[in-house]
Amino acid sequence: MPLKRNIIEIDQKRCNGCGACVSACAEGAIAIMDGKAQVISDIYCDGLGNCIGQCPQDALRIVIREADLFDEAAAIEHMKGHNPRTIDHFMHQQCPSEAVRQIEPKADDAGAQLAERSALSTWPVQLRLVPPHAPFLKNADLLIASDCTPFAYAGFHSDFLKGRVALTGCPKFDDRSMYVDKFAEIFKQNDIKSLTVVAMDVPCCQGMPLIVKAGLKAAGKSVPLETVIVSVEGDIVERRKE
Repeated sequence: MPLKRNIIEIDQKRCNGCGACVSACAEGAIAIMDGKAQVISDIYCDGLGNCIGQCPQDALRIVIREADLFDEAAAIEHMKGHNPRTIDHFMHQQCPSEAVRQIEPKADDAGAQLAERSALSTWPVQLRLVPPHAPFLKNADLLIASDCTPFAYAGFHSDFLKGRVALTGCPKFDDRSMYVDKFAEIFKQNDIKSLTVVAMDVPCCQGMPLIVKAGLKAAGKSVPLETVIVSVEGDIVERRKE
């Protein structure tokens, strides 16, 4: 299902067909056709933009539009017809931030203070990087935090993060409609047990609870929801359950 996400766009007027971007794209998403570079298929493009800096004509840029999700398995299969070194390059050049994984709690260290230990149990946490089918989303108690909240609230790990799967984002600078679509897809594909939304007590941040509710509505789901508002001074100024 297409979702709004980062993807490469090629300005056909600027492109001179030099092929530099083709060599730079480890996923094989770009090819020269009719003398111009073109994205072969959205599913091969991860949207990270490793190809952009190689273009001498400044013809490539990252845009946000509806596109099929990047399919790593399909990209690897596509690359099988290419130089094996290119496939090896692809396997080792994936952005570490996109590697989905669960984090095992550390064993108690002698003299270590509980407050010093991270409660983060899954990765990645940035909403745009977490695929809706990530295994840790199944039956999860989900924590949706605006980007600034962990810095403002001192007890964020112990009071909010512990025992929850975290997703973070900024409703001011990111595409809100993309967020709604991403949340809707997450809610459709996973039986989320509970939702906790932590946002800052500033106008630009108040959109996060509304975005989450819009995602629930689009997915046709009802999930217990708690909204927590944190002040810039680091105090909880409001808690409400719905």
